[in-house]
Amino acid sequence: MNRHARRTQDLQQASFLIVLAVVTLLMTVIVWPFFQPLLWAALAAIMFQPLYRWMLRQLKGRRNPAAALSLLVIFLVVIGPAIWIGSLVAEQALVLVGTLQKNPPNLAAIFDAVYTSLPRFARDVVDRNGWADVTMVQTRIQDLVTQSAGLIATQAVSIGSGALSFFLSFGVALYVMFFLLRDGERIGRTVLCAVPVERSIADRLTERFLGIVRATIKGTGVVALVQGALGWLTLVIAGVPSALLFGVIMAIFALVPVIGSGAVWVPAGIWLLISGQTWQGLFVLLTGFFVISSADNVLRPILVGRDTGIPDWIILVTTLGGISLVGFSGIVLGPLVAGLFLASWSILREQRDADEEAARQSSIQVDRAGHAPDHPAAD
Repeated sequence: MNRHARRTQDLQQASFLIVLAVVTLLMTVIVWPFFQPLLWAALAAIMFQPLYRWMLRQLKGRRNPAAALSLLVIFLVVIGPAIWIGSLVAEQALVLVGTLQKNPPNLAAIFDAVYTSLPRFARDVVDRNGWADVTMVQTRIQDLVTQSAGLIATQAVSIGSGALSFFLSFGVALYVMFFLLRDGERIGRTVLCAVPVERSIADRLTERFLGIVRATIKGTGVVALVQGALGWLTLVIAGVPSALLFGVIMAIFALVPVIGSGAVWVPAGIWLLISGQTWQGLFVLLTGFFVISSADNVLRPILVGRDTGIPDWIILVTTLGGISLVGFSGIVLGPLVAGLFLASWSILREQRDADEEAARQSSIQVDRAGHAPDHPAAD
């Protein structure tokens, strides 16, 4: 091939890559409004792939009925109860805010009860730091409750006006999930064959990605649900109002490393103790410490079987960053991106070590060949 033909071929290849990049960017912009439903549909399809395979075996290889039946089971077992619980949580949130508006907590009386029970040196510390004046705190809490009521009402109106968008996104997620359940493996193999990456590296990245998805959803999501359920049951026994609301909040906090579900049950237990409900407060604190917090250590090894290899501080930073970037979906997206980031660099290091080892072995073989005698020694 002459130089002119090679230059023309290079120009055509570069032009094609530019067109491919532009089309990919336009495609990303177009589907971006449905990014979150597509993300959750893909994650659900990965998690429920074993269910689809079982359905496929039971239905003698008929893929469409197997995918449809799997989707029906997912809706009845997971999505439907989640929507029902969400409606109950919203109702309890409205009731709680309304109750606090009508009967705001008397912080002054609670503070006086705690203040008088403190030893003398502790009261002196409180007095020196100006913590004894709770009037401003009481006023700010009442303002916060009023603002919260307005915010909830505004969000309710926003949700009502955006109902069409919600149902559209929900329908898109279910529709895409059907095809991902049915054709997910084939789509994955097609993508792996198309990406300009060595096949062995692509396979390892895929394996790491699936492991991270399983660890994030099973090892984190399921544990958070269990901790939220245990917290809800604990608060119900202790007689705490709006226990379901606080249980859901506990499950959400359990998804965030370092913070955990203790961000809910610790203040709840202390509040019960301060308000004079001694056994209820001790019950919440002891159950939270010995039962709720231990669920992570007991269930995670059973559900996941192995660690993701992601340090907790990276999970914390990426989770908070994902939430700030894409909202609630960032709880899952952040750790996934962190896991793929670490996996990619780990594979790069392993590849470089393998290349160095291969070069060293080749050098040893060359040295041996160079020192080998040209003729056998005479007897």
